[in-house]
Amino acid sequence: MSTDGQPHILAIGGGTFVPDGREGLSPSPLLRYALDLTGQDRPRVCFLTTAVGDGDAYIARFYAAFSSMDAEVSHLALFPMPNVPDMRAHLLTQDLVYVSGGSVANLLALWRLHGLDEIMREAWHEGVVLSGQSAGALCWHVGGNTDSYGPQLRPLTDGLGFLPYSCGVHYDSDPQRRPLLQQLVGEGTLPGGYAADESVALHYVGTEFVQAVSYRPEAGAYRLEPDGPGTAKEARLEPRLLAAL
Repeated sequence: MSTDGQPHILAIGGGTFVPDGREGLSPSPLLRYALDLTGQDRPRVCFLTTAVGDGDAYIARFYAAFSSMDAEVSHLALFPMPNVPDMRAHLLTQDLVYVSGGSVANLLALWRLHGLDEIMREAWHEGVVLSGQSAGALCWHVGGNTDSYGPQLRPLTDGLGFLPYSCGVHYDSDPQRRPLLQQLVGEGTLPGGYAADESVALHYVGTEFVQAVSYRPEAGAYRLEPDGPGTAKEARLEPRLLAAL
C-alpha cells in the first residue's frame, strides 16, 4: 500500500526492464520509482502476465528480473485457472501490482470475465499502487491504440477507465502511434490524454496527472487535447530525470 494512502497509477510507455546481456532482463529506474511509491522497505509486489497468456517462460523471466529488487514477489495467473484461491484477498494485500505488455484486448476481456476489473478498482482505492507497461499502461485509461488485432494499429475505446484520459505508449518507437492517437482525439473517438515515449512513465495520483519520469534525457511525455474539428494539439511535457540504479 502507498504510505500516503492515496491511489497511485504509474503508466509506463516502455522500458520498465532492460536487457542484461545474458538473455534476461534487469529493472530500470522506472521500476524503482514504482516501488518507491509504496513507501515500503520491502514491498509486496504481484505481477500479472495475462496479456501474454501467462506463459511459463514469461513468468520465469519476470521472477528473475524482480529478483534483484528488495521485494516480496508473487504472480497472479489466469491460465489454466487462477493460481491463487482468492484473487481479491491476494491483490488487496499487495503494495504494488505490475501488469506486463501484450494484448490489451485479451487482458481486458479476461479480467472482466474473472471480475478482476472491479478487484483492481478496489485495490487502487485502497492504496495499492497500480503499474504496468504498454498493455499494462493502456488498460487503466479510457483507451488508446493497440496492435492487439494485428500489426495495423486499431482504436481501443473500452479500457477500464480508472483514468478519464486516452493514453499513448511506445510513442517514439512505433511510427503508427502518434498520428493515430492524434486522429482519435481530434475526431472525438477518444478523450484528450497523455502519451509516453520509450523509457517514460506517467504518474497519476487519483485521477490527476502529476508528472512524467524517465531515465533517458531526450525522451518526452505529451499532453493531447482536441483542437477544432478532427484535429488535436500536442504539448511536450518534460519528464523528471531519474538517477540510474
